[in-house]
Amino acid sequence: MTRAVVAGVDGSPESLAAADWAAREATLRGLPLRIVHAWLWQPLDVPLVQDRDGEGQVARAVLRAAEEQVNSRYPQLAVTTEILPETPVAALTAEAERAAVLCLGTRGHGALLGFLLGSYGQQVLASAKGPVVSVRADDEEGAPRQNGEVVVGQQGSAEDNADVLGFAFEAAALRGVPLRAVRAWSLPPVYTWSASLALADAAGGLEPFEREALRAALAPWRERYPDVKVLEDVQLGSAGQVLIEASAQARLMVVGRRARRSPIGPRIGSAAHAVLHHARCPVAVVPHP
Repeated sequence: MTRAVVAGVDGSPESLAAADWAAREATLRGLPLRIVHAWLWQPLDVPLVQDRDGEGQVARAVLRAAEEQVNSRYPQLAVTTEILPETPVAALTAEAERAAVLCLGTRGHGALLGFLLGSYGQQVLASAKGPVVSVRADDEEGAPRQNGEVVVGQQGSAEDNADVLGFAFEAAALRGVPLRAVRAWSLPPVYTWSASLALADAAGGLEPFEREALRAALAPWRERYPDVKVLEDVQLGSAGQVLIEASAQARLMVVGRRARRSPIGPRIGSAAHAVLHHARCPVAVVPHP
């Protein structure tokens, strides 16, 4: 079965922006677009008037508005819609597992405060088994971002985030734009002697060590995507801040998310959390082992 690009909509301007972004992505990938809306009828055990038919009409109207917008802009794109009889988190998490990409909307809060993902979006991003793209209502791919870079954050060894790099290289190749690979590093809290630091010292310091680690991680993907221009960017600083600064002229930001559990549920990690709330472009979160 051919996988689709999926957009989750709820009638908000942000979700309509996500549907539009998903339509562009589906067009680039030559895939169909699937627009979904989670609506589960849940009778309340309290004396309130509920209108099941009315709520169902609202749910259908949400899908219809998104479908009409996409059809008007991408008339050749194959589009299907479906109301999912499930809670939003469960429905969207299941969609992410079988989709090529899942797209969700993000509410804007302004340049100083960052952006609000919403509880549903955060839970889906933290638990999804496939790539999820977060889009704001003002994340249009117009000038100067129409030809802007795809930016990807890389950390760890060459094997640590291969899925993240693969997604980023494919995105850059589809758009015909350069890929900026960013690796942030910082001095250890206590500069103790170790085998890795000895190797770094022998190479002339920590920065050359980090540059070589980035180069090694990129090597197999450069061979697979020889037409993608790659810019290596190694900076001293926190990963979140370095990536946020790199997002200023980016067309798409790609970050990894390792599954992390806590007493309050799954978490996405500090760098991904910072980028999702403050990046100035759509952000793709790709899970990796």
